[in-house]
Amino acid sequence: MEWAQVPDAAAFRAFRQRCQDGGWQRDRGGLAVSLQLPSPGCAVHQLKCRIDIPDVPAETVYDVLHDSEYRWEWDTNVIDTHDIAQVAINADVGYYAWRCPKPLKNRDVVTLRAWQVEDGYHTIINFSVKHPKYPPRKDLVRAVSFLTGYLVHSTGPNSCSLTYLAQVDPKGSLPKWVVNKASQYLVPQMLKKLHKACVQYPAWKQQHDVNMKPWLHPEQNRLPVLALSELALQRAASLENIDESSLAEEKDESSG
Repeated sequence: MEWAQVPDAAAFRAFRQRCQDGGWQRDRGGLAVSLQLPSPGCAVHQLKCRIDIPDVPAETVYDVLHDSEYRWEWDTNVIDTHDIAQVAINADVGYYAWRCPKPLKNRDVVTLRAWQVEDGYHTIINFSVKHPKYPPRKDLVRAVSFLTGYLVHSTGPNSCSLTYLAQVDPKGSLPKWVVNKASQYLVPQMLKKLHKACVQYPAWKQQHDVNMKPWLHPEQNRLPVLALSELALQRAASLENIDESSLAEEKDESSG
């Protein structure tokens, strides 16, 4: 069993480098996407998406990415999300479940999330862990995040760029249309929704514990403290694979 560790400075630097590496396949309307399909015998997809945000400062985007209460306001795919426990001054453990495109089964993850602000960069990274009180559920497929996160880079007093990177094993043989839809539509749409949410966040936050930002002020953190020894890395091999490769896309009347 491999115990979880809080990412160190080198891990944050490596994540930043990966976000800034080339390989962008298209760039239009301030949005760029890069997709790496799994190599033979490997199930890990890597997807990168970058959006230029001309009207919101990096600090606000960073707040929105942290604020799990606000996520319910803008993330239309969320089934459940909540913070579980604090494991360090800049790290916690959380749960997130989300709706997948029909007819795929919905997914969930338990992740250790860590954050850092340095040199004009706001970074959040996470990876999957096993938590004794959050075993896989029968109604959801437990996905595995090898490395997922956000890099927010300030480009001016009221502008920034946001890069989302996900190295994920979805625990299933996915049909090609799902991978294409994720890279061409779902993730770009998520970032556009996130941008809109960032614009609206200051007004919302004024009405919801305006000064409560434990990601900036650790003394505000009300989460129970959990020892890292309680957490192990979640390896994909220990989870059930499901084969959804033959499923055809359904028309979702509620999407929009």
